[in-house]
Amino acid sequence: MNIDFSTKLAKNIEEVEIRTAVLDTVNALCESARDIAKICAKGPLEAAFGDVAGTENSDGDSQKALDVRSDEIITAALKTVPVAYYASEERDDIITLEHGLPLAVASDPLDGSSNIDTNVSIGTIFAIFPAVENDPEASFLRKGSEQVAGGFFVYGPQTSLVITTGDGTELYILDWMSGKFKLAVPAMRISESAHEFAINASNFNHWHPPVRAYIEDAMKGADGPMGKKQGMRWVGSLVADANRILMRGGLFMYPADDRKGYEAGRLRILYEAHPVAFVIEQAGGKASNGTDRILDIKQDSLHERVPFVFGSVDMVEQVGEYHINAV
Repeated sequence: MNIDFSTKLAKNIEEVEIRTAVLDTVNALCESARDIAKICAKGPLEAAFGDVAGTENSDGDSQKALDVRSDEIITAALKTVPVAYYASEERDDIITLEHGLPLAVASDPLDGSSNIDTNVSIGTIFAIFPAVENDPEASFLRKGSEQVAGGFFVYGPQTSLVITTGDGTELYILDWMSGKFKLAVPAMRISESAHEFAINASNFNHWHPPVRAYIEDAMKGADGPMGKKQGMRWVGSLVADANRILMRGGLFMYPADDRKGYEAGRLRILYEAHPVAFVIEQAGGKASNGTDRILDIKQDSLHERVPFVFGSVDMVEQVGEYHINAV
């Protein structure tokens, strides 16, 4: 066993077959994450660590060698557990592992891989759904609220797992001595009194009016309409920014803008927004596309993108008000 499960994890899943399959799958993902973390820890000592693999993923993004290797590690692990279908951000199509098994897993095998060379925290994001028998697409093209588990691993100063099965969000830390992920925080809660926002300010000239207005008002500090001083943080690695918000609150924004390819946002619904939104909501936060709840969105294609706003409830709701008032 690669994880010391809490007594609560997955207990809210009523169907025993699904509950057992989820626990087995999380265990396999923990094994994958441990292997990926070891490779990441070698940095430039690892052969072709930061080199481009010479290919592009399904969305046209350049793949690092470690993107491909991470995907291969996860695929191999999922073949050993009750997973029928696997969808990866690094692949064009769904992989059928074995028809008739109860689960479908979606993954961003190495989120933040553009930061590989800079020693910034990166990670693995995953969403677990009940499989629709003999229908791979229907297993994934659905609302995020239908997840039975979602979360992400962070490869940073600690190797950690943030996970929910719909009954709160838990934090596990990898104890390298035992090789197991151990429960560190049984009930993560996002602060309601946060004073930070995360956004890539270099795109200011491309933002739509509601986003630009919100950030301009936030930067006015205590003398502005928000009445408080706020700091700006931006890592550019979704798992790192999400982990920070879980720990101390705040707001994350990756909006749509007027650049080609960014008209519908940049982050993927299935591989990034759905699992992160699940974790955030279960920790007392909120996640939207600016106006609508992320977990209520059903995507039409495997690699569909979405604007993504999440964090402390009051801040996400305030962003929504700016969008509504702009109409």
